[in-house]
Amino acid sequence: MHAEPSPDDRFALRQVACAHGRVAWREAGDGLPLILLHGIGSGSGAFSGQLEGLSSVFRVIAWDAPGYGGSDPLHNPTPLAADYAQVLGDFAHQLGLTEAIVLGHSLGAIVAAAWAAQPTLPLRALVLASPARGYGRASPEVRTAKFRERADLIARLGIDGLAEQRSAGLCAPAASAGAIAQVRRHMARATASGYLQAAHMLAHDDLLTHLRQVQVPVSVMCGELDRVTPLDACAEVARAVGAPYVPLRKVAHACYVEDPAQFNEALLSLVRPVCGAAHV
Repeated sequence: MHAEPSPDDRFALRQVACAHGRVAWREAGDGLPLILLHGIGSGSGAFSGQLEGLSSVFRVIAWDAPGYGGSDPLHNPTPLAADYAQVLGDFAHQLGLTEAIVLGHSLGAIVAAAWAAQPTLPLRALVLASPARGYGRASPEVRTAKFRERADLIARLGIDGLAEQRSAGLCAPAASAGAIAQVRRHMARATASGYLQAAHMLAHDDLLTHLRQVQVPVSVMCGELDRVTPLDACAEVARAVGAPYVPLRKVAHACYVEDPAQFNEALLSLVRPVCGAAHV
């Protein structure tokens, strides 16, 4: 079951029909579209700090990935990032977007990079926040094991139990109870099928393969206390593609939830040089 609506859901959930099924999203503001893609343990509502804090600059659009929140799962039970990118392109078309900035957090970074590698509309910039690398370059045995780890967790705990067990670990030790609760609420809004599809993509795809095909400016940021996608690993991603890199102080993997003001300012600093003062 999905978690009940909570006080931090200040931005209404909308839905649009796409080729694969319904896609849900939240949005605020006007201007250049900024599309926010969450990770494997999150959802659109977790971006409330960006929907509120960046809506004076951008048309902020935070989607529920297929199988999360109000979005239907993919038809393909064993998808790769290209499957999600295809849905994202259709979604952007249904919203009538003609250009955008795209930001992917964690697993969302792989989807964002796959779309940016073959965009269906002009992209101004690609921003990766705490990017997951994926295990697509690992041996078949490792890829299978990584998928089984998450599949076994879902079988044993269910989505609600997973959210209860893992939410605090995505935040810094000093994170507020409110931030941890927000992470937990939105993790619990995944479906088991959606989470397993995302876990397959994580186990079998590779961020850098997509990034090396991207032609738009790329930048990277990461929380300095991140234990999921550690600072050094994120810096390595930035170096691999010659991208600017910003560490975020005193926050961990759920950096955009823990300290929205710091996250938003870092994002603005990264996209301002490529988008111009007229847009940012």
